[in-house]
Amino acid sequence: MDDIDKMLIGLLQEDATQSYATLGKAVGLSGGAAHERVRKLRERGVIRRTTIEVDPVALGRGVVAYVLVDGSTWMGDSAGRLSAIAAVEEAHVIAGPATLLLKVRTGSTQELQEVLRRVFEVDGVTGTQTVVVLETFFERGPQASSPTLKYP
Repeated sequence: MDDIDKMLIGLLQEDATQSYATLGKAVGLSGGAAHERVRKLRERGVIRRTTIEVDPVALGRGVVAYVLVDGSTWMGDSAGRLSAIAAVEEAHVIAGPATLLLKVRTGSTQELQEVLRRVFEVDGVTGTQTVVVLETFFERGPQASSPTLKYP
């Protein structure tokens, strides 16, 4: 992936509805060449999907929590059970104080409690620690062209 590909990804992350002509002009290519590059990025799996960002509060899902899950067995096999819980937005096998880290989004703390009950029903789960988010300053996904950190 070269700098032009990274610039195209950055532009698409800002606004995925831009025309290929607009994208091409921004990076010094024709619309057709920009389209071809984006097509190849999709084929290689660099661009996984094109979607919209929705305000979770507008959907009635304003409570965000991160749940550390302790397990008595390897929890990597529990992805299917966890993905069946719609409020679980992310699930990660981690190294550290727990086995799994879940990102959960619900409409209320009562709904969060129900999600935690369902997590406890997953085979091997022995405990959870939950951190409820009070305010989110920002969220972002991976950036194609992020500044390089320099250390003194």
